[in-house]
Amino acid sequence: MADVAVHQARPETKEQRAWYWYDWANSAYVTTTATVLMSPYLTSVAEKAACPNLADGADCTTNLSVFGIPVAPGSLWFYTVTFATVLSAVVLIFVGAVADRSPHPTRMLAGFAWAGALAASLMFLVAGTNWQLGASLVVVAGLCLGASLVVYDSILCRIANENERDRVSSKGWAFGYLGGGILLALNFVLDIFHEDLGLDRAMSTRISILSAGLWWAGFTLIPYLGLRHLTGTVGTPVDRQAGVVGGSIEQLVSTLRDLARYPQTRLFLLAYLFFNDGIQTVIGSSSVYGNKELGFPETTVLGVFLFVQFVAYFGARLFGRVAGVIGAWRTVLYGIGLWTLVVVIAFVVPSKSLAIFLGLALLIGLVLGGTQALSRSLYSQLIPRGREAEYFSLYQAMERGTSWFGTLIFGLVYQFSHSYRWAIIALMIFFLVGGVLLSRVRMREGIEQAGNPVPLVV
Repeated sequence: MADVAVHQARPETKEQRAWYWYDWANSAYVTTTATVLMSPYLTSVAEKAACPNLADGADCTTNLSVFGIPVAPGSLWFYTVTFATVLSAVVLIFVGAVADRSPHPTRMLAGFAWAGALAASLMFLVAGTNWQLGASLVVVAGLCLGASLVVYDSILCRIANENERDRVSSKGWAFGYLGGGILLALNFVLDIFHEDLGLDRAMSTRISILSAGLWWAGFTLIPYLGLRHLTGTVGTPVDRQAGVVGGSIEQLVSTLRDLARYPQTRLFLLAYLFFNDGIQTVIGSSSVYGNKELGFPETTVLGVFLFVQFVAYFGARLFGRVAGVIGAWRTVLYGIGLWTLVVVIAFVVPSKSLAIFLGLALLIGLVLGGTQALSRSLYSQLIPRGREAEYFSLYQAMERGTSWFGTLIFGLVYQFSHSYRWAIIALMIFFLVGGVLLSRVRMREGIEQAGNPVPLVV
């Protein structure tokens, strides 16, 4: 049995400060493009393709043909995300194995980030009825984002000890929401004054989408330069003479076998798959829900998301402080309870009721960053040293292995009911199952099984 850790948290290091900037960089794409703008924009492009003579405010009831399969334009975004997440589940498992064996993991982080940023920037070219280009670029950008996060998350274990990770992870998430909020604010101003600048709504949306890709690429330079001295981990169990690719496959097989030795890690991963699926689907569907179901104009939805971003900054910092008192495990459990309340309120909120919509946004902002940040730091305590990227690839890949289920359910419920309300309430099951499973994880036992020091507050 491992002894309880006596290591105290250190003052913030320069590596930790550099690490935060990648949250800042990629959150611009996640917020402006993936969460707020691309969902309704791609839906409108798809509707123009399927129903070229559709009157404003009318519902498009004609399906698109995707490889011969009929797809409602309102479901296209969710099916696209579903495909991207299934593909990621296959690819990202290998990314972590390669990253652990790579002598320069920071180069991998930057390479994936810049490839994703390029795809995000090229979304500017999506116009008219060209929904195929938009859907393809969403898949590429999502895959590159997930691959970069595998490497990024694994670096947390190397720059923060067991008593620092809740704080560092929470601050990184908070920093990301602040950066994403700043760019969203600039795009909000552009949206308000687009006519004064001689732009139509579609062009102002495309410029905002382009700005997110450029932001992602530019700010990735800071973590790349600040962490470039990091080298590959040592102690991986596979012979390095096998090479990067061959050895990575061997290492993946070894990881899957090795996971059987850590039952609490497996149980945490299973719980995370469910409640994170619910979180990701709520985030991804909230923009189109506010616009299409609740009847708010795009400007209002953008303003509410801007409000959420800045609330989420303080929410993530608050959750980090609460975790320092009662432990991250309990804090995440309480957060899952609040997420369940979120979907109930979203189901009953009346159309065009701005006050209730703002109250819902406030609640989402408070729990949004905290649950995700603390889940990341909790998992980091449950994985063996020297295999961080490999295990975080399972974290990202297994997340995507089921997160397609939430978007698929959402898309299917909408396709059959033509109501986003029934689609959103169906997500409650993910939070209920995830919360029950997480409540059964014995964190102290799991940390000791992985051979890691136990934090002062579990």
